[in-house]
Amino acid sequence: MMDVIVVGGGPTGLMLACELRLHDVNVVVLEKLTEPTKETRGRGLHARSVEVMDQRGLLDRFLAVSDTFQVGGLFGGIVKPWPDRLDTAHPYGLSTLQPATERLLRERALELGTDLRRGCEVVGLSQDEDGVTVELADGARLRSRYLVGCDGGRSVVRRLIGVGFPGVPATVETLLGDMELAEDPATVEAVVAEVRKTQLRFGTIANDDGTYRVVVPAAGVSEERATAPTFDEFKQRMRAVAGTDFGVHSPRWLSRFGDATRQAEHYRVGRVLLAGDAAHIHPPTGGQGLNLGVQDAFNLGWKLAAEVDGWAPEGLLDSYHAERHPVGAAVLDNTRAQITLLGTDPGATALRELFSKLMDFEEVNAYVTGMITAVGVRYDFGEGHELLGRRLRDVKLEQGRLYELMHGGRGLLLDRTGRLSVAGWADRVDHVVDFGEELDVPAVLLRPDGHVAWVGEDQRDLLGRLPQWFGAAAG
Repeated sequence: MMDVIVVGGGPTGLMLACELRLHDVNVVVLEKLTEPTKETRGRGLHARSVEVMDQRGLLDRFLAVSDTFQVGGLFGGIVKPWPDRLDTAHPYGLSTLQPATERLLRERALELGTDLRRGCEVVGLSQDEDGVTVELADGARLRSRYLVGCDGGRSVVRRLIGVGFPGVPATVETLLGDMELAEDPATVEAVVAEVRKTQLRFGTIANDDGTYRVVVPAAGVSEERATAPTFDEFKQRMRAVAGTDFGVHSPRWLSRFGDATRQAEHYRVGRVLLAGDAAHIHPPTGGQGLNLGVQDAFNLGWKLAAEVDGWAPEGLLDSYHAERHPVGAAVLDNTRAQITLLGTDPGATALRELFSKLMDFEEVNAYVTGMITAVGVRYDFGEGHELLGRRLRDVKLEQGRLYELMHGGRGLLLDRTGRLSVAGWADRVDHVVDFGEELDVPAVLLRPDGHVAWVGEDQRDLLGRLPQWFGAAAG
């Protein structure tokens, strides 16, 4: 029996595999596609995902293939300067196309010993008290202790376990794709700038390979969302919206998306869990989808590993739903708001003008940017210090940086007092005594995902908190 089967080899599934392998969990990733995708759907990492990659020692790999960007707000088509108040040591995003993100995470997963199997389509699933059995399209059967569905918005896993997926159906639809443009870039830029004065759902973005990502409003909402638009349909819509199709040719891929927002009622059913688009779908406004999935995996990985390894305290695995379901719901809400701001009717235009003025206030800009980039996420750990439940930024220490100490995916007690101890939990929690000036509290206990689980200096108080997240003391 395997420890964990991950269904879906996209960014969410691969990130989860990396997290599990840090704890020597036996992981098999089943991917339906026989070859890596070339579709550039996800186009970058926001600041929190940048932090995640740094926490696991992967940031240099991403920086080598990405440009950085600083755009504050990035909300409903409203662009403002990057806010000064954002609580992060990584105040930027990375323009990393999804194929590159998948390649880097796949390489890391394989380095760590992940078993990645392509051309494996799951068609059946059942679970009992001891594990999960999956049936593949070729008739093969596999069994594992746990299974995680990271298989996208049309998740087969979600359907097979009978989890409801309520939400709001699409009211508008947008076409997108990568293709070549015959028109000169200056003309393209001028036309796009003029059209976007009234239609913010139209645009072009240059890709690294000489192609362009083109986005254009569809004529309506299609009955069959899974069917890609034809190239003729794409060109026709460009001419209708912009008066020209820029001489587009040689499409690499074409797709459509609506503004539907849906969320799984449960992220866990017994030994089966859901993450990424399998747990939530929403329009790509704000570029949050890929990031949300990667952060789901970052939250889930160490908890599931603890369950497999046998030291998880009661309720730890259920905290995945308790923490991530509200985060997903908040993203669905902000994308609904953005779709309204992107409208072309007089009410939407007036609302966008008002919102733009509000975002000129630094505090508002910082709040919106923190929301989109997910650095503002705070889990509910109860009453306590203002840091409790928040992830700690990459503070400078006398012996380096905080995130350099977190590459192994373990808990961490960062102690300025030198008087505390994690004896009994040393197999799960590192203890670092450091007097770096950026940390202005006596000590913090960090979970493996970097969120603050305790703040203080009293050993008895610490001993009361360690079992909540790291189980019973050894020995």
